[in-house]
Amino acid sequence: MDKLRWGILSTGNIANSFAQGLRVVEDAELVAVGSRSQDSADAFAQKYNIPHAHDSYQALADNPNVDVVYIGTPHVFHAENTLMCLEAGKHVLCEKPFTINASEAEQCVALAREKNLFLMEAIWMRFLPAIIEIEKIIKDGVIGDIQQIQADFSFYIPYDPEHRLFNLDLGGGALLDVGIYPISFTTILLGMPESIASHAILADSGADQQCTMLFNYSSASALLSAGIAGDLENGAVIKGTKGKIIVDPQFFMTTSFSVQLYGEEPQKKSFVMLGNGYNYEAQAVHDAIRAGNIEHERLTHQETITTMRLMDDLRQQWGVIYPQEA
Repeated sequence: MDKLRWGILSTGNIANSFAQGLRVVEDAELVAVGSRSQDSADAFAQKYNIPHAHDSYQALADNPNVDVVYIGTPHVFHAENTLMCLEAGKHVLCEKPFTINASEAEQCVALAREKNLFLMEAIWMRFLPAIIEIEKIIKDGVIGDIQQIQADFSFYIPYDPEHRLFNLDLGGGALLDVGIYPISFTTILLGMPESIASHAILADSGADQQCTMLFNYSSASALLSAGIAGDLENGAVIKGTKGKIIVDPQFFMTTSFSVQLYGEEPQKKSFVMLGNGYNYEAQAVHDAIRAGNIEHERLTHQETITTMRLMDDLRQQWGVIYPQEA
């Protein structure tokens, strides 16, 4: 079987993580990297033994040796980069958040469908063994019906209006950067909420630096938070009618969790993480492309669009508008 040949668009931290993950995907070959400068592309190529180093994103997209492109640029550029790669006939895995709003997401999905090319948002958490096992335990009814989910993802970074996390020109804010993780964790298990209440604290730049969300379902609720101005536990708890699942801190990259039925001692489950974890989403891309699919069942086009609409609605509640939307 021929290997799938990858190109990586960008040379930042997340691009490095993905390149490391590809090393343990047996039928993957990293053949090209694209950057805005030749020096950066050359350094990245030397680090990962990549034969083709391009000084522009367009050159990477046009490389005939590339089958699929991983996009790791700041999310304000995701739609532009995705559309460019799809137009060039490349399958695409685009880092989360998929785009900055639902309108951009719809454009990308429409072009992928028109071109019959695979396209997926890179939420690596969705494909981790521990997360898949949590979903199975819940489907098997081990802890009964879900009544409540609590999840948070927050960290501290000093305020700098020019930093991408605080800069609205670069799609700044906690919601799109880290809030998508507790949101995605919840929608894996409960689907989309029937209604949402929320509150955000805005930085001087206008970006949301802290947000809290209450997702309401007919017989359950989810209390979620995200922030870039202070640390929280970054854990998650799923409470059911028979018991609960406690996910170790950093639920979004967990390798262990505990299942506790009420009145009994908790039982811990641990998993070996192959590679650095990014390999699981890469393998999912391979599986889908090999099967002739243009989307993956664990993260469909429609779910990505619906999640972007949800985050659009949240930002509208807070009055957070990106310059590109004005």
